[in-house]
Amino acid sequence: MESFDVLLDRSTKVHGHICAGQVIGVRMSMIGLEAIGIQDPRGLDRKKLYVLVEIDRCATDAVQSVTGCSLGKRSMRWIDYGVMAATFVNLDSGKAVRVVAREESRELSKKYYPEIEDKYKRQLDAYRVMPQEELFTVDEVQVEIPKEDLPGKPLKRVQCEDCGDWVQDCRDVEKDGKLLCRGCANGKYYKFLN
Repeated sequence: MESFDVLLDRSTKVHGHICAGQVIGVRMSMIGLEAIGIQDPRGLDRKKLYVLVEIDRCATDAVQSVTGCSLGKRSMRWIDYGVMAATFVNLDSGKAVRVVAREESRELSKKYYPEIEDKYKRQLDAYRVMPQEELFTVDEVQVEIPKEDLPGKPLKRVQCEDCGDWVQDCRDVEKDGKLLCRGCANGKYYKFLN
């Protein structure tokens, strides 16, 4: 695996700026990958890796840049828990770990750089040097990934009987005897203007 500094530089370029979330995401990814035995996530091991992220914030961009996983490749899934956490899964071995950023690390940053008054700058610098056990909780977990969520070609495609949109990967809903997209079955997040 590449060094922390190289990975942080790549992550910063992808995200657009350096921030504490980038440091957390890079370190989180390095820990998770090592724990599940993935050495080359963007190369030889890329088809073995699946990541579930629990937040749509800075750290997720870092996880994506380090692992090479993405929503578009179907090797990353966003679970909207609002938690600064990610679960790394080795699809070959089934081994998985969930890495969570500890809330206490915000306050602990004062221990490392008490002279830095700006909390964001202090956290950015402290998270680079803080020991893993002060910054993260790491737990081995079991993850069942449904076949329709795995990378690869769609398992199924059906046309919504109301709007005509095509629905992939078993995301269709049967309601009142009709196969529908989730928008027609449960209400859309948008309104047509015409």
